[in-house]
Amino acid sequence: MAFTATLLSWSVIDFGRNMGPELGNALKAVRWATDYLLKATAVPGVVFVQVGDPLSDHNCWERPEDMDTLRTVYRIDRDHPGSDVAGETAAALAAASIVFRSRDPGYSRLLLDRADELLWGAAWLHKASRRREYREYIVNNEVILRAGETINEFGWDNKHAGINVLISKEVLMGRADDLRSFQNNADGFICSILPGISHAQVQYSPGGLIFKAGGSNMQHVTSLSFLLLAYSNYLSHSNHIVPCEGRSVSPALLKQLAKRQVDYILGDNPMRMSYMVGYGGRYPRRIHHRGSSLPSVAAHPAPIGCKAGSLFYLTPNPNPNILVGAVVGGPNSTDSFPDSRPYFQESEPTTYINAPLVGLLAFFSAHT
Repeated sequence: MAFTATLLSWSVIDFGRNMGPELGNALKAVRWATDYLLKATAVPGVVFVQVGDPLSDHNCWERPEDMDTLRTVYRIDRDHPGSDVAGETAAALAAASIVFRSRDPGYSRLLLDRADELLWGAAWLHKASRRREYREYIVNNEVILRAGETINEFGWDNKHAGINVLISKEVLMGRADDLRSFQNNADGFICSILPGISHAQVQYSPGGLIFKAGGSNMQHVTSLSFLLLAYSNYLSHSNHIVPCEGRSVSPALLKQLAKRQVDYILGDNPMRMSYMVGYGGRYPRRIHHRGSSLPSVAAHPAPIGCKAGSLFYLTPNPNPNILVGAVVGGPNSTDSFPDSRPYFQESEPTTYINAPLVGLLAFFSAHT
């Protein structure tokens, strides 16, 4: 949720002007998440990071209204550290504080006062507060926290590309020359993701989709595409290009690549399938989602127990409840998609897939 909130906030910061009447919904989504994160950090020195046991929860296929598994609460503190989730929570609160700075100054100050952790968090804290100590932390810990490694990775579990792109905006605007190594890393990210570059590190499917091994590939597609678009705008505003093996890569080319990924998600692909549920004439009908696949309480008032839901999980019938707007994990490396609940890596939707797509869709809907 914290990563989702960070990316939603970044979408509003960079592309809110393109959202039109949907901006209000985006702000509500950000605030819904940050209200929760404020409650999770209300005890000084403690962050409540998880509710529920993954093993017991995954062992059941039941509606949210019927859940009867233990709601175990997990926390981190000085004696039980968890700097990764603390850092992401700090980043989410700091990013959201920028979103609400002019819209709700009191709430913005509350968010910023609560935030504080590590390099990704420090980058957003510096952007939100302009305080010198966060800038110094970024400079002093760049090598220790390996900002120059795995430069083409960005997601809830790896922030390297995001850190480099975020900080590069300051460099490109002439406000942070001492952070130029982050811009160099961001340029390296661009060169690593461009097709046709000899040392490119990112694989593409035959149909042109960014593909990384592991589950839920669309999380990589949307997050990396978001960075492509954000960086292209930073380059445009500062009249810069990216040099890649003697080739000059323009901001327009980055936008074109990002748009190609968005078009693929929405149906311009070998399967002729939209991977956004409810969009287009053909989209996933059997997504790996309990609330979507089980009958609603209105249609089936009686409780559906932990194992009783297996009948609905295994049926080949389409889900009775359409989760409009959800984007699933997507096709495999050969552009094939099974549209089957048991294939959760392909058919499960997540908030961290959708969050980066918000900014992308806002921009391209306003520039087509």
